[in-house]
Amino acid sequence: MTNNSNNIYEISQVDGVITFKNKNTTIGFIRFNDKGEVEYIFVNPSFRKQGVAKKLLKLTREKLGKELIPQEPISPLGKKLFNIV
Repeated sequence: MTNNSNNIYEISQVDGVITFKNKNTTIGFIRFNDKGEVEYIFVNPSFRKQGVAKKLLKLTREKLGKELIPQEPISPLGKKLFNIV
């Protein structure tokens, strides 16, 4: 369990997916492969602007031990998250 901005959530990792959940809902998740390619990031709209996507990326980098590569197509928010101009 982790406490983030007064939101207590559980982190689970299964088959290339890291998920943050609380007792009521999924807060966010990231799907990735062993090459470090990020296939998808989702953050529940109610939990956006709280650093959830950045925390998911950090946990994924730590798990894989390599820099992450976003897969195409990249949304405008994804470009901002990965600092792509």
